[in-house]
Amino acid sequence: MYILGISAFYHDSAACLLKNGEIVAAAQEERFTRKKHDPGFPSHAIQYCLQEANIDPTQVDNVVFYEKPFLKFERLLETYLAFAPKGFTSFSKAMPLWIKDKLFQKSALIKELKALLDENIDWRERLLFTEHHLSHAASAFYPSPFDRAAVLTIDGVGEWTTTSIAVGKGRELKVLKEIHFPHSIGLLYSAFTYYTGFKVNSGEYKVMGLAPYGEPRYADLIKDKLISIASDGSFQLDMSYFDYATGLTMTNKKFNDLFGGPPRKSETELTQREMDLAASVQKVTEDILIDIAKDIANETGEKNLCLAGGVALNCVANGILVREKIFENIWIQPAAGDAGGALGAALSTW
Repeated sequence: MYILGISAFYHDSAACLLKNGEIVAAAQEERFTRKKHDPGFPSHAIQYCLQEANIDPTQVDNVVFYEKPFLKFERLLETYLAFAPKGFTSFSKAMPLWIKDKLFQKSALIKELKALLDENIDWRERLLFTEHHLSHAASAFYPSPFDRAAVLTIDGVGEWTTTSIAVGKGRELKVLKEIHFPHSIGLLYSAFTYYTGFKVNSGEYKVMGLAPYGEPRYADLIKDKLISIASDGSFQLDMSYFDYATGLTMTNKKFNDLFGGPPRKSETELTQREMDLAASVQKVTEDILIDIAKDIANETGEKNLCLAGGVALNCVANGILVREKIFENIWIQPAAGDAGGALGAALSTW
């Protein structure tokens, strides 16, 4: 049985092919197109996977998309309704795109599969959808060396979920807890990525790399004003400082006033202030991850931890988790971001 997993249309598009549950091939579209974080349909990656397996499209039993577009649309719509009338400009820009392309993503996927692979195959019958964070969790647990483990996934946002805790045992993967949008460690980190003058969804690693040059002078301010953190690591953002839920930017004037000025303009000189801001959000992220990990260990009793989601690409925070020795073993999905969602989509279906 062959299962093809796909992630696409946001960033880091990719494809993965399984044969009877074993990974035959996996590739990110950017490797072929040379467009960093290419969000397009992963045509080249799919063709590569089929070539590696030496099969034709008729042998693909299922194609699995890494998230559920209708749930994502529901989140967008409910968020705008919750914040209305604020955010109408953003709403008016987003809706035509969603209605034209995203809401009918199933039809778009079928059209792409027919054009790329075989127009005579009824792809509607073979196309499946899984949830975004389940894709992340599956990509972390199933390829890991563990028969059982706790699984932590943290990113910006999937459909609704921004953080999830699951337990994997053999073939079973059960979600225990979730934190939902707009409360997100990934989006908090992206807000500081934006504020320090880097590109969201690609420049976060620059913030992580900048952090050692600064001091976490703003860490207490972040904890006092921007985020409430419970003893178990669960958290809630004060959305009055952020604009990403309904606006066109990550932060707003209230955020700017709190940190003493507007966002740094891209490509201008980096100052000690940006270095200290980076160190501060990095420290807050590390503290939250440690609190969550301790709670997972206490609640589940598991000795192994698997990590995925964009925040799991923060190797500095991962290193601190290892040194804290909260778990005996930690396994991190190398493609922890959305590219790995293609792998997780296929594995969760298998």
